[in-house]
Amino acid sequence: MHPLALLGCLVALSHCALATKVCPRPPEVLFATLNVDKKVYEVGEEVEYTCRPGFMPNSGQRKYKCLPTGKWAFNTLLCLPRRCPPPPPLQNGKMEFEELQYQSTVTFSCDPGYNLVGSRTSQCMADGKWTGTFPQCQPVTCPTPIGIENGFIEFAVRRTYHYNESVSFGCQSGFVMEGPKHSRCESSGNWSTKPACRAPCKIPVKKAVVLYNGEKKRVQNDLKDGILHGETVSFFCKNKEKSCAYTVDVACVDGNFTLPACFKERGFFSTLVKKDPSEMKACEDEA
Repeated sequence: MHPLALLGCLVALSHCALATKVCPRPPEVLFATLNVDKKVYEVGEEVEYTCRPGFMPNSGQRKYKCLPTGKWAFNTLLCLPRRCPPPPPLQNGKMEFEELQYQSTVTFSCDPGYNLVGSRTSQCMADGKWTGTFPQCQPVTCPTPIGIENGFIEFAVRRTYHYNESVSFGCQSGFVMEGPKHSRCESSGNWSTKPACRAPCKIPVKKAVVLYNGEKKRVQNDLKDGILHGETVSFFCKNKEKSCAYTVDVACVDGNFTLPACFKERGFFSTLVKKDPSEMKACEDEA
């Protein structure tokens, strides 16, 4: 082949090769989208990256052209999370967070004795603002405490009470306090458990000899005012077969007192002719 003809063919092939140069899809940028997204781009074709909502471009280039070499220029774009300003200090409370950027969450809590008023969390949004309004920590208060049945509050003032303040209770004469003497204003705004005043008991017999605190007592004389809640008396009951006596304990439970089934209150005549069980030998002594 003539040299000129060969040269012409080489030039033609070179033009054909240049004409068919294309660029592949541009490199992916995290948190960004392309205005034109396809598999192949012609030489000179331009694309532009846009950061997704909640992300901001750095100083890197956003527009790129497909070069005659079939490659894209080195991509320097970064899409960084948009930042939110630090929340204002929470008086009498604290904030917990890891970052102050898009989709980050801050959690609020109050010191003991304070209640959180408002949302417990806030999130950094795409526009660089926090959701909602920031909460406040308000002091815990309790209403004026209510008295207890058969009792009273000592030195109580009709006012609002604050966290950890306490009041003391007392019982009327003859009543026994059961439970804590003091009640405290708790973090919930409620009072802690109050005591109860338990009622005394009348012993429902006219005459009887019983054991009280280890000593024999006549109900009609020594225990005519009754016994206190929680106290116990022992009644003498007769074992007819063995002609001996045994005792049965009965406790006063908040004004309730039940006589044992074995106890028989003696009438006037029986006291003259029969021996009182309290004067009989104890059954265990007979064994």
